[in-house]
This record gives sequence, structure tokens and C-alpha cells, in this order.
Amino acid sequence: NGLMYSRLLNPPMEKSFFLFGPRGTGKSFWVRHRFPEACYFDLLEAEHYQELLASPQRLEKKIPPGFEDWVIIDEVQRIPEILNEVHRLIELKRHRFILTGSSSRKLKRKGVNLLAGRAATLSLHPLTAKELGGDFDLRHSLQYGQLPGVYVEKDPKLYLNSYVKTFLREEVQQESLTRNLSAFSRFLETASFSQGAQLNISSVARECHVERKVVEDYFTILEDLLLATRLPVFTKRAKRQVVAHPKFYFFDVGIFRILRPRGPLDSREELEGAAFESLLFQELRALNDYLQLDYRLHYWRTAGGQEVDFVLYGERGLLAFEVKRTSRLVDGDFKSIGMFLDDYPMARTFLVHGGAKAYWEGKIRVLPLETCLLELPQILESVSTP
Repeated sequence: NGLMYSRLLNPPMEKSFFLFGPRGTGKSFWVRHRFPEACYFDLLEAEHYQELLASPQRLEKKIPPGFEDWVIIDEVQRIPEILNEVHRLIELKRHRFILTGSSSRKLKRKGVNLLAGRAATLSLHPLTAKELGGDFDLRHSLQYGQLPGVYVEKDPKLYLNSYVKTFLREEVQQESLTRNLSAFSRFLETASFSQGAQLNISSVARECHVERKVVEDYFTILEDLLLATRLPVFTKRAKRQVVAHPKFYFFDVGIFRILRPRGPLDSREELEGAAFESLLFQELRALNDYLQLDYRLHYWRTAGGQEVDFVLYGERGLLAFEVKRTSRLVDGDFKSIGMFLDDYPMARTFLVHGGAKAYWEGKIRVLPLETCLLELPQILESVSTP
């Protein structure tokens, strides 16, 4: 099965854990293959769902007496109340649980018991270049993203279209996240124009003819369903005035591209540029989580408009990545990253481009996107020497 890519996820073996990730990242597949002897409950199955919804206490009776392996509850957000029972069974019976979810919304909203530190929280992302190994194909990834399905299905575009439809129908409509599905669909399309850009909620609201307050809620829904993220500005010891707005990204290039309409006035460069940048961002997020590196991710933009796409800050040091889709770099392409280096001389800096050559430009390491993605685990794991 093409889904059998070996994942970099590293679960704790002695302690219960949550595994969150957007739909389609392969959570159910991964837990079933990694823990084949586990006692498994899928809350998308009507029978389990109805029974445990009516009485979460029935969970204890469903686990065989003396059972010592893992207990998996898939899509736990469908019955948030079950966490109280899970908590009790961890304390009383020393059971180890794996709790997967594609949304933190209900869990957060109901203020439910997130097991008070008794469970770790892990994330599953789309595949990374390292996980894809020999199957990694940069052009394919830039066009369709890196959800496992697009590397397995014969028609990746059809898969992505049905992903968006299923998500709208099952997540948004069923969970009654919004009463107005057509307004939400318009919003998704409009939000796709903000990919990799500073987020201006008022302008998105104007474009899709929805009130600003509603659009704010819509963005929160996307984040709670793990489908999008906002990237804050790096302000530590800022020597210049920096902007305040975060940047916005859908979690996967393929999802961004399927939502983004293309008309005769859209430039290919604009679309490809956003895809290029998005692919690097989703890899940075995934590797930071999987390798437990604890970087905080930002971008940097001065009031004068100089911008560095990604800034990672943590105990291992300060890293800055500037992304240029062009294969022919000119002096002006180094201006922003050079300014960042002036302000933060301790930073390790990278300019990631669409060409084929890797070289050094002073202190800046210049890398083709493919080389950068394949070397990213080593780049992120190495520690900056002051």
C-alpha cells in the first residue's frame, strides 16, 4: 500500500497521548499499523458512536479484562465527554490510551478535561520529503501538495476536490460550525488569496461579502480544524519598526491550490511563488514537531516592506529562510535577508530558490528548494555556535 510511508512521528511508549492532525494525514492508518494489538474504537462508526455517546462509562466494559496493550479512540472530538472516563481508566486501571482527532474545536470549546498532563500531544502533518524518500517529486508536491492520498491516488486533483467537498459536508455542515455553507465556501476561496500574505481580515470580509466578525470566526474554525495557521511577526530585540499582522497559510499546498480559483488575470508566478513558499513552511512545521525541536516559527517584515519569509527561534539558535521562486538570482534578491543579518548577526541564513545551484553568498547559504527540503532535518537539528 502506498500509504505505508514510514513516518517520522515518535510516540511516547509509556504514556497516553493525543494525536491531532487534519483529515487525510493518515492518523487512523498510522495508529492501526503501529499498534496492531491495540483495542480499537472508531467514533466515526455509528455503532460505537451511539453507544458511547449515550453512556461514556460503557468504555470500561468494552476493554477486555486484564488487557495490557494500548486502547485507541479514533476521532475523540466526536464525544468530548469520554475524556473524563479515559482519565479515570488511566488512574484506576493504568491503561494507555491513544486519542486521535482532526479538530480541537469541541475539546477546547467545552473546556473538557485534556487529561491534565497525563497525556502528551503529538501532531501528524502531510508527508515530508524525507518520509517520501525516493517517491518525492518536487513538481508533483508543488502542484498537489503532500497528503498521503495525492501520492497514492491515480487522479490527485479529483482526490483534492473530494477532500474539500467532504470536509465542507462532514466537518463544517454536520458539526453546525456555520449555518451558511455558501458564505463559508466563498470565504474559503477568498482566503486562498491570502496564502503566504499578511492577513487583512477586513479586506477578506469585503471581498466575500461577509461581516468582519463572522470572517474572524471562520478563520478560527480553520485553525481549530487544523486546516490553516497564522504565522506571527518576529519582534525580539527589533532594531527597526516591524509590522503587526500575521501571515496566513493553509496547511498543505494541494489544499491551497484546489481552493484558489485561477482566472485569465492571475499570473502563474504569483501562484507558483505562494506554492513554493507554502511547501517549505509545511515541512518546517512538520519537522519541528516530529524532531521535537521546539522552535517558534515567525516571519519578519519591516514597516518599510523588507521581508524574510520564515524565522525560527529556539534553544538551537536563530534561523532565517528567504524564498525566491526565480532560478536567476540578482543582487536585489539578497536585500531583505542581508538586512535581517545586519540586525541579527548570530542568525544562520538561507536563501531558497528555484534554480539548481547551491553556493554561499557571503554568510548566506543559497539552496535549491529540493536540496533544502531534503537537507532540512539536518539544518534544523544542528545547533548554532554563538
